[in-house]
Amino acid sequence: MQPLELEIKQLIISSLSLEDVTPDDIDAAAPLFGEGLGLDSIDALELGLALQKRYGVTLSADSQETRQHFASVDALARFVSARPA
Repeated sequence: MQPLELEIKQLIISSLSLEDVTPDDIDAAAPLFGEGLGLDSIDALELGLALQKRYGVTLSADSQETRQHFASVDALARFVSARPA
């Protein structure tokens, strides 16, 4: 597991208070919404705020790009790693 993926998984767990979930329980390639982890729109807002605080990324709630970034842990890791230093 990549260090950034692990950080993002831990951020998902802590920011959404997912009890009884460990980073190993989250498949990095699985969808975060619907069939995968089962997150909803409120979870997306909370996770977006946590990502902004932690990594300084800017997200637009109604952007198609943002939806793509939130597709999976892998997609979030690529988005965060591509941010300007």
